[in-house]
Amino acid sequence: MNLEKLMIEESILIHSIRLNRSREPQGIGQRKKHYRRVVQCRMDIEKFKAHFLAIYQSLVPAEEEKAKQKQVLALLEKLVFKEWPRAQLYLYGSCANSFGVSNSDIDVCLAIDDRDINKSELLLRLADILQADNLQNVQALTHARVPIVKLMDPATGLSCDICINNVLAVVNTKLLHTYGKIDVRLRQLAFIVKHWARSRGVNATYEGTLSSYAYVIMCIHFLQQREPAILPCLQQMAPTYRVTVDDIDCAFFDRVDLLQDFSAPNKESLPQLVWAFFDYWAYRHDYANDVISVRTGSIISKHEKDWTRRVGRDRHLICIEDPFELSHDLGRVVDKHSIRVLREEFERAANILQYNPNPCVTLFEPYAPT
Repeated sequence: MNLEKLMIEESILIHSIRLNRSREPQGIGQRKKHYRRVVQCRMDIEKFKAHFLAIYQSLVPAEEEKAKQKQVLALLEKLVFKEWPRAQLYLYGSCANSFGVSNSDIDVCLAIDDRDINKSELLLRLADILQADNLQNVQALTHARVPIVKLMDPATGLSCDICINNVLAVVNTKLLHTYGKIDVRLRQLAFIVKHWARSRGVNATYEGTLSSYAYVIMCIHFLQQREPAILPCLQQMAPTYRVTVDDIDCAFFDRVDLLQDFSAPNKESLPQLVWAFFDYWAYRHDYANDVISVRTGSIISKHEKDWTRRVGRDRHLICIEDPFELSHDLGRVVDKHSIRVLREEFERAANILQYNPNPCVTLFEPYAPT
C-alpha cells in the first residue's frame, strides 16, 4: 500500500470517527496499526527543527515575567509575615516548575506548621489582609475542592491563587524543576506537547482529558525510556533531598550538577523526539495493561496498582502514576468517550508528523467540530 493511499484511508477513518463516535472502526484500524509497527521516522524530519524551536521560544516566559512573579511573592510575604511570622510562602505549579508558558497565573502555597489550623478561618483572615492593601478582586473560596484566596495585583497585572499547606505540591514542583534542568530537550518537548494539547482541545480535566501536569509527566517518562535514556529516574537514585509530607516520604536525587553528562550518549533531536512521543502514544502504548511510572522509571502493570476497574468516579483508561501520591492516577478523569478522543488525536498527530509535507502547521491547527 503506497503512502498516499494510506493517508487518504487514515483521513477518512478519523473523520468518520469524529462524525459518529458510536461506531467502532474495523479492518482499516487494525491494518494501520500493524503497518505502523514497522514504520521508521521520516528521513527529512530534521528540516522542521527550526520551526519547532521557534514555537518553543515563543512559549517560554520572558525574564520580565519571572521578575513580576518574584515581585508579587515579595509583596505577599511582607503582608503575611506581619500576621504569621513563622509562616512560609512558596511558588508552586507551572509558574515555578519550569514548564509554565507565558502569561500564566501564579500559584502560592502558604505553609503554616499547625495541624489544628482552621483553613476556612485562615483564608477569610488572609483575604481581609490582602484587601486592606488594595490588592484587587480578592475572593476567599472556602468551599472549593481546594480552598483558596484569589487576587489580582494591579502593579504587575498578575492573578494569583493562594492555598494553605499544600506542601506536597511544592515538593512535586521541585522534582519537576530538577528534571527540567537535566536536559533542555525535556522542556522543549513538554512545551510542544502542551501547545498541541491546548490547540486540539485535549487539555481540560473537567472535560475528561488530561492536565498540563499529566502531559509533563508523560514527557518525563518518555525520555526515561529512550535508548540511551535522556533522563534518569531521580527517585530510584540515592536521595540528596528528603522531606516527609502528610506521612508521604518524598525523596529523590537533586544534584543536577552531577548529571550534566547523563544524556550525552543520546543524540536524538527535538523533531525526532516529538515524532517518537506521538508515535508511542498512538501505536505502542498498551492502554489495557500498562501504567507509566516516573517514580520507578518504568512501566508497571494495572494489576499491580489495582487499577483494572472503575472505583467511584475514578476510571483507569489511561494510567499515569503521580510521583509521590501513589494512589493518584492522573488519567482517572478520562472516560470511555474522551479516551477515544485522546487516542484519535495521538494518531492524528503521529500521522501528520510522519506524512504531512508541512507538519509544523497542521499539527497545531485548532480542532473545529464538524
